[in-house]
Amino acid sequence: MTLSPSDGARVVRIAAALIVDHAGQMLLVRKHGTQAFMQAGGKIELLETPREALSRELAEELRIDLDSVPHEFIGHFTAQAAHEEDCVVSADIFYVQIAGAVTAAAEIEDIVWIDPFAAQTLPLAPLTRDLVPIAQRRLGVSHAIRSAF
Repeated sequence: MTLSPSDGARVVRIAAALIVDHAGQMLLVRKHGTQAFMQAGGKIELLETPREALSRELAEELRIDLDSVPHEFIGHFTAQAAHEEDCVVSADIFYVQIAGAVTAAAEIEDIVWIDPFAAQTLPLAPLTRDLVPIAQRRLGVSHAIRSAF
């Protein structure tokens, strides 16, 4: 059963990044003590804007300076929380392009680059499953060009 705020589910506001590289790969993270892979990001603190929260979280989790990479707000999404059955995430999502390596830090146990066009065998968080088609659309032209060679 999928919960929604109207069902009385607890809502957690987060900011997260759909991170891609120039090779058309999408970055996912897995936090300590969890099984599902998801976007990097985290809870929006009191008096913090979604962009400020994302900037803080990316610096803490992956050592990415949001001000130094191309990024844009792409929308607001709601999904079942990955690890809390009675919780829904209300997420402000940013599309972030990076060119270099990332380093797992803070609560990040594992990072993985995936091809969003390939069938996924990883356990994905519900929000991540919703964002894969967006990555596919945005990366589609460059993926088609790479596949032709």
